[in-house]
Amino acid sequence: MVQFETSDQRLAAVVTDCLAIGLFEDEDFTSGPAREVDAATRGLLRRMKSAGDLPVRPNDTQILHAPAGLKAARLLVVGLGKRGEFRQRGWRKAVSAALAAVLKTRAASLAVAVGQPQEEPVDAYYRGRALADLTGAALYRVNDFKTGRKPPRPALKKVVLAGVTAGERRQATLGLTHGRAIAAGQTLLRDLGNLPGNVCTPRYLARQAQELAREHRSLKVRVFDEAAIRRLKMGCLLSVSKGSEEPPRFIVLEYKGGARSAKPVALVGKGVTFDTGGISLKDPAAMDEMKYDMCGAGSVLATLLVAALLKLRINLVGIIAAVENMPSGRATKPGDIVTSASGKTVEILNTDAEGRLILCDALHYARRYDPAAVIDIATLTGACVVALGHHHTGIMGNDEALARELVEAGVRAHDRGWHLPLTEEYAEQLRSNFADLANVAGRDGGALTAAAFLGRFTTGLKWAHLDIAGTAWTSGAQKGGTGRPVPLLADFLIHRAGAQG
Repeated sequence: MVQFETSDQRLAAVVTDCLAIGLFEDEDFTSGPAREVDAATRGLLRRMKSAGDLPVRPNDTQILHAPAGLKAARLLVVGLGKRGEFRQRGWRKAVSAALAAVLKTRAASLAVAVGQPQEEPVDAYYRGRALADLTGAALYRVNDFKTGRKPPRPALKKVVLAGVTAGERRQATLGLTHGRAIAAGQTLLRDLGNLPGNVCTPRYLARQAQELAREHRSLKVRVFDEAAIRRLKMGCLLSVSKGSEEPPRFIVLEYKGGARSAKPVALVGKGVTFDTGGISLKDPAAMDEMKYDMCGAGSVLATLLVAALLKLRINLVGIIAAVENMPSGRATKPGDIVTSASGKTVEILNTDAEGRLILCDALHYARRYDPAAVIDIATLTGACVVALGHHHTGIMGNDEALARELVEAGVRAHDRGWHLPLTEEYAEQLRSNFADLANVAGRDGGALTAAAFLGRFTTGLKWAHLDIAGTAWTSGAQKGGTGRPVPLLADFLIHRAGAQG
């Protein structure tokens, strides 16, 4: 495990295997880490930059070995581009570039002193949190099943946030602590998402929840099997699982870190461990990626892990509906009508709109906790990907203040969401001639009508819906889980708990 520290020493005095600084294209060496290091090395950086021998383009890197005047064994220079165009996103990319470069060496320690953007300065807390979070991402290795020789483990064992002032160290240290916990949550979510569907089944998710509760005494877990789910009258959930040989599981985790009388925040996760679409079968292309359809459930487990690691003073309930959606002779057919746990009847016009069916029963179950807020997390619709691409999570709900809290948390965490409308017109599109409502309403506004369906089961609750279909994983050559939206959810809970310092 990597050790994190802060340092308020002069950069020339920092003893480390590698010191990382940034260099602007229009660097004048009058301020910041570049000035300090250039002075310590008697103008080395200025001379090399004038000769065109140092990187200045964004995220280009170069390592200088044993530079005279520094106690660091290596100096890693990262290009920052033009000073006036440098923002927080650029700072994060520069830190990531430094981490990627040092991981190619056998350096066991790294001190990071990349200068701050003038237009969007990053405070000590968020610098620390981002550094630990980005370190976790850089160190992550896919939990693959390859039988060949594994690459050597990274040598990096210590990361230091250098260049902080004495007055900033407490906040920076707090940020590093929070960032390390968030990185652990993201690793858990990535690992779960990357597992194949024949490994990560509903029963596997239940075992992971039980393992978390064994490791953290602040967590309590209860797992409902198929018979218990039937007793809860979750007809919508069971309509999805009935086509599969793999039995469903309904998982409830409780974290009690706040006052006994404080109402909990409920996190509700979609856990479709593999989604074929059921009888409304998906197109075969990229169907393998439907193993990621449980990332909402994984997000709940990961966020509760963050809360337990940080001992947040808040009460939480994590609710996970875990199923497989498969076609068979027993599977639900388009046109079937089922009764939800709330008593509402649903006409299932499309069995590939299954996430909302399991979530509506889970959201109804959340009512028994009288929650302060309910947030569901789901890879719910391809329509959200069409609307927002892969950069923003879709945020909808019935409470403007809650939605705004989540959007602001995403901005702070650089795990952004976008607030989409959810007015009553969308719910009107779900009318059915044969049941209380239909589970689909056509292609137009598909992400919004899916949320509107869930909204029919959240009356009286302060509820928000996160559609992470575009942000939970990446496709192509770099296919894999992203760990989102754990940073957003963690920031939201840290602020709710007043733990940001």
